[in-house]
Amino acid sequence: MIAGHRLGAESPCFIVAEAGVNHNGDLRTARRLVDVAVEARADAVKFQTFKAERLATAAAPKARYQRRTPKDAESQLEMLRRLELSPQAHRALADYCRRRTILFLSSPFDEESVEALARLEVPAFKIASGELTNLPLLERIARTGRPVILSTGMSTLEEVHAAVRALRGAGTTQVVLLHCVSSYPARAADANLRAMATLARAFRVPVGYSDHTPGVEVALAAVALGACLIEKHVTLDRALPGPDHRASLEPQEFAALVRGIRTVELAMGDGRKHPAPGEIQMAAVARRSLVAAQDVRAGTRFTEALIAIKRPGTGLTPALRPRLVGRVAKADIAVGTPLTWEMVA
Repeated sequence: MIAGHRLGAESPCFIVAEAGVNHNGDLRTARRLVDVAVEARADAVKFQTFKAERLATAAAPKARYQRRTPKDAESQLEMLRRLELSPQAHRALADYCRRRTILFLSSPFDEESVEALARLEVPAFKIASGELTNLPLLERIARTGRPVILSTGMSTLEEVHAAVRALRGAGTTQVVLLHCVSSYPARAADANLRAMATLARAFRVPVGYSDHTPGVEVALAAVALGACLIEKHVTLDRALPGPDHRASLEPQEFAALVRGIRTVELAMGDGRKHPAPGEIQMAAVARRSLVAAQDVRAGTRFTEALIAIKRPGTGLTPALRPRLVGRVAKADIAVGTPLTWEMVA
């Protein structure tokens, strides 16, 4: 349960707009990303909370996808400094989300950030895939007592076991696991959506999917396979400078994803095989009945030659033809008339 939202097979998919660092360090842009999430009808918008010096050394390189050009010499630390949001900006964002009635979430990357987010009363903590093996951070998050959403990109099942043990051992009672492929963008061929079922069987917790593939198709497939939560990066413009824009959806695309998820949920149904309401009338038109193959005089005994199988489907079903053969017509029957039991003796 996250702020009144129940997560699981019987509940609507919880949709998180991953704003991340796509604000490029600008509070006004961050607010616009909140607006995009609200207008798309996402359930939550998520940012990242960190202090660059607590996250990376001066020697830490950027990932390949984070480099704007092959000659980009900027360090990861320098990039992170540009993407930080101040404590004041975080409070302003949290307040703005409350005014816009969308849940504010953020991924902390150090213990001080955990404490800052706890003071902002976030309803849950999202743990990024890169922190899955950072057990001291996981334990600090667990001690807040809030629900935890844990992304599992780059991990083995054994590493996920260790992370879940750490969370539960430190007091977490509500865990949601997100299958994830930490490539930006990820290839659909690497998505391995069946791993969601593996996580569900192994840990008996709700499982969702954090999607980094281009487009919306893989995320929609994850919903059809039972994902209780979908997280997807959103940007104002994929052409903006910054590490995650190219692997993000633009506003209209993100809104289409939300609509698509709700359509998939409607399409899943209850699992029972039965005619849909709109099919009842169609059956009368599209199915066939037993009809008189020619004019039949009263007293005539029916043979197969006297019984045709034609539309509409308002008479006896074709499966009953063997039972009709040998019966006697009670009255004259015109050719093409759908046959009923009342017509025969």
